[in-house]
Amino acid sequence: MNRRYFLGTLLSLASAPALAKKVSERPRQLSFHHLHTEDRISVVYRIGDRYQRGALQQLNHFFRDFRTGETVAMDPQLFDLLYDVKTHLGDSDARFEVLSAYRSPQTNSMLRRASHGVAKNSLHLTGQAVDVRFPDLSIRYIRDAAVALGRGGVGYYPRSNFVHLDTGAVRRWGA
Repeated sequence: MNRRYFLGTLLSLASAPALAKKVSERPRQLSFHHLHTEDRISVVYRIGDRYQRGALQQLNHFFRDFRTGETVAMDPQLFDLLYDVKTHLGDSDARFEVLSAYRSPQTNSMLRRASHGVAKNSLHLTGQAVDVRFPDLSIRYIRDAAVALGRGGVGYYPRSNFVHLDTGAVRRWGA
C-alpha cells in the first residue's frame, strides 16, 4: 500500500471529529494541470462555507471544452469532491491532472461516434464531471478514496489511466 495513501486514511479517521470545525474554516485550495491545453491553475475556491466567485469563474474557464472553447458554470460541489478526495489521500499539495471536464453537446456527440463508452447524457455536459489522475499515484487510490466518500459517480479506467468523478447519483463502474 502506498505510504501517502495509508497516512492520509489514518489521519482522516483519527482526526476528523477533533478537527472538523477548524478544517471547515480553512481555505480550500485546488491545483490542476490540463493535459490537453497545458494550462495550470492553483486557486482558493472556497473559504469556510463561502465559494469565491472569482475563483469559480477562473475554474469555469480552466475546465472549458478544450475543443470548442465553450464554458459552463461548473458544479462547485465537484470541486468539493476533488478537495475531499485529495484530503482523504493525505496530500494537500497534490496537483490533479485533468483529461476531460466540460464537454459541449458537439464534442460529446463526436466522442460518442468515436467510442461506445461515452454516455449520451453525460454529466460532462452539465459541468458535473471530470476525468482526473495524479502524476505520481496509482488511479486505484483515487478511485478508492472517492468510493469511500460515498458521493457521486466513480468510474475507473485503468487502461486509459484516469478516474471519472461526478456529482450525480452514487454509483461506480469499471474494474
